[in-house]
Amino acid sequence: MAVKHEQENGSLLDDDGRPRRTGTAWTAVAHIITGVVGSGVLSLAWSMAQLGWIAGPLAMLFFAAVTLLSTFLLCDSYRSPDPEFGPSRNRSYREAVHVILGEKNALICGFLQQVGLCGIGIAYTVTAAISMRAIQKSNCYHKEGHEATCEYGGSLYMLLFGVVQVVLSQIPDFHNLQWLSIVAAIMSVSYASIGFALGFAQVIANGFVKGGIAGVSAYRAADKVWNVSQALGDIAFAYPYSLIVLEIQDTLKSPPSESKSMKKASTIAVVVTTFFYLCCGGFGYAAFGEKTPGNLLTGFGFYEPYWLVDFANACIVLHLVGGYQVYSQPLFAVIENWIAVKYPDNRFLNKNLTYKFPWLPGFQLNLLRLCFRSIYVVSTTAIAVMFPYFNQAIGLVGGFGFWPLTVYFPVEMYFKQKNIEAWTIKWIMLRAFSVICFLVTAFALIGSAEGLMSARLS
Repeated sequence: MAVKHEQENGSLLDDDGRPRRTGTAWTAVAHIITGVVGSGVLSLAWSMAQLGWIAGPLAMLFFAAVTLLSTFLLCDSYRSPDPEFGPSRNRSYREAVHVILGEKNALICGFLQQVGLCGIGIAYTVTAAISMRAIQKSNCYHKEGHEATCEYGGSLYMLLFGVVQVVLSQIPDFHNLQWLSIVAAIMSVSYASIGFALGFAQVIANGFVKGGIAGVSAYRAADKVWNVSQALGDIAFAYPYSLIVLEIQDTLKSPPSESKSMKKASTIAVVVTTFFYLCCGGFGYAAFGEKTPGNLLTGFGFYEPYWLVDFANACIVLHLVGGYQVYSQPLFAVIENWIAVKYPDNRFLNKNLTYKFPWLPGFQLNLLRLCFRSIYVVSTTAIAVMFPYFNQAIGLVGGFGFWPLTVYFPVEMYFKQKNIEAWTIKWIMLRAFSVICFLVTAFALIGSAEGLMSARLS
């Protein structure tokens, strides 16, 4: 159907009459890596330290497998049978849930998705500020010595990050983010590689591998339990892209089928990111053992070469600039589409203004987009300033949305679309998969909430 429609319209329009999609499996890989290899990778050494040499790698492989399986289920939800027009496209997660599971489930899904996307934006703002501050501290330690008191606030850096996001948030939609995702993906692979290399070099310098099977010891058993649960939340946060799977899939051209391209891209991206995760987490723990910092590149386990630490943190900031937009654009689209449908005749909300500056290409500015997106960025920045706690924040975000959005809804949509009968082998296996993931997620959420409250009170 898509090919026929394109031929009839000079290859300018897609099967739904919109501009033709041009994305490929490799642009999808860039989007996924931008979304997945984010601030979460920096906490994996600490997570590995809490879990130990056996449970740590197994936990990372578990969450990678869960993410890949749920992504495959979501890919099959992109097109839904329409009795009148044939298979129709579900351009967003919420739209797929609405079409397949109904309005009630869509409302719950939409709420959880928007909270999750907003939480990621807050966590990215905190992390970007920490990395910018780390550059300043690294230069201070290099000049004044490692024992110097190099303490700087992070609020100013969060505000600077927010200003940049106010500007970038005027990018119209997800389809215009390819260039930003490619740059961000290169940055993410760069700093993950540097973290891995510095950890490896430190292990060689030590001459032995630090750490133990049981992980970091704690004074109280309760502290160990909370740390383990928070570590699981951090790892869950490191695989969060189920929130944007269908939005990425909607950028892919067809043929080949969007599902086939997206599954290929997801497999490549998850394998690559899991490799980096295991390397960064493993070598970070091997290098520092009991003293593994909460943030591998900003916790100052590494002081030298200071210029390489600075470069890695600059890569983190550039990646998070793009990553913030990858996770914010789906939220922008949902809210703005709802407002446009509710008030179709309001000129303020729907009129585009064209501006042209000397020596620069013209651009269109939408007043709704300008106001709403600016308010959103300001609000996430304000919350980040009030709760600047790295490990606890990303653990809480990871634990909150992982099970419902990564496991429950994909499984339920698969059951409905494939007409899986109760108590068949496939039904039992997927139900068991869902229950196990729920228990792990609940444990991670409780521990991360306790850690955030403790950090806030201390």
